[in-house]
Amino acid sequence: MAKLKSDLSRAFSEDGARKTHVGGQALLEGVMMRGKYNWAVGVREPDGGVYEESHDLASGRAKNGWMYWPCVRGCRAMVESLVLGYKALEIAALHAFNEDEEDEADSASTQRAKATGSDRMAAKAAACEPAAKSDGDAVFGKKEMAFSMVLGLVMGVVLFIVAPAFITNLLVGEYDAHTLAWNIVDGLLRVAVFVFYIWLIGRMSDIKRMFGYHGAEHKTIHCYEHGLPLTPENARQFPRLHVRCGTAFLIMVMIIAILVYTVTPLNTLISAWGVPDGAPKLALVIAARIALMPVIAGISYEITVRWAGSHPENPLVKVVLWPGMQMQYLTTNEPDDGMLECAIAAMQQVLEREELEAAKAAAAARGAQA
Repeated sequence: MAKLKSDLSRAFSEDGARKTHVGGQALLEGVMMRGKYNWAVGVREPDGGVYEESHDLASGRAKNGWMYWPCVRGCRAMVESLVLGYKALEIAALHAFNEDEEDEADSASTQRAKATGSDRMAAKAAACEPAAKSDGDAVFGKKEMAFSMVLGLVMGVVLFIVAPAFITNLLVGEYDAHTLAWNIVDGLLRVAVFVFYIWLIGRMSDIKRMFGYHGAEHKTIHCYEHGLPLTPENARQFPRLHVRCGTAFLIMVMIIAILVYTVTPLNTLISAWGVPDGAPKLALVIAARIALMPVIAGISYEITVRWAGSHPENPLVKVVLWPGMQMQYLTTNEPDDGMLECAIAAMQQVLEREELEAAKAAAAARGAQA
């Protein structure tokens, strides 16, 4: 397989690895990769083939430039990642478990949707067109997706904000009487709940395989960053941990949260409003924590993605991201070659699109100079 060289990713860091913006996500029996212009999935089908699908990314930077400001862009990226993640999981669930005898009507459209090798190269000219509506819309529509997202967010708030705050109130006492200790215990409880939750779901066979695809995603990105041809043999040699992993971001969120909650003058509001002890005061503390989440996410994004992602060999980066990197030992497993093939298939679609856009930009520049 020939090495793909993108004109958009020729900058290399001090250790010889090129800097890239490409990120991804593990799916059910597959991987999603996201670039500047599109996001793509590679999913292992029941018959052993790899299903590939790509969708455009609609950038709203021209109309909403403020959403790309420092700190604000972290919140935008988090919301976009949640939305794209659900869409990618929907595609993976449709094709990873879609037996021909159970869904003959979809088999023809599935075959038409496949685009590998020369077929995908021939389709490059149409890559800028909006992606067709997925067959999965009939199975899992917008209402179901919205309900799942809302339910997931509610459960996340209860599990990682409300429950730790309630337990901390029982252990430490009222917030304004022991503010520093309260925030530290609350933060440690959130981390403990998160680690236990990841360990627990990691015992499930399906999640174990998904964590293998997570490792395949990281190894494929490492392979590309080091300028090697994208093959399972080359990708296999790299570590399954990566500094730009979402796991490291979540751990950073929990660490930054302790600092933000501690410096927030919540005690001033409690005194000014005369909030009584007990449930009312605890409710205010929980509400403040939820309200401050965008600020925490924005700061964490700037640290883990913008700064650490651009300086992975910086000694300070290694210290700051050490907890998140260690957490990846729980959220990633060593992938097999089949998992790496899915990750590479998704990566190829993203890189081919970026090569196409780079060629268009170069042609436009030559035309302007003529």
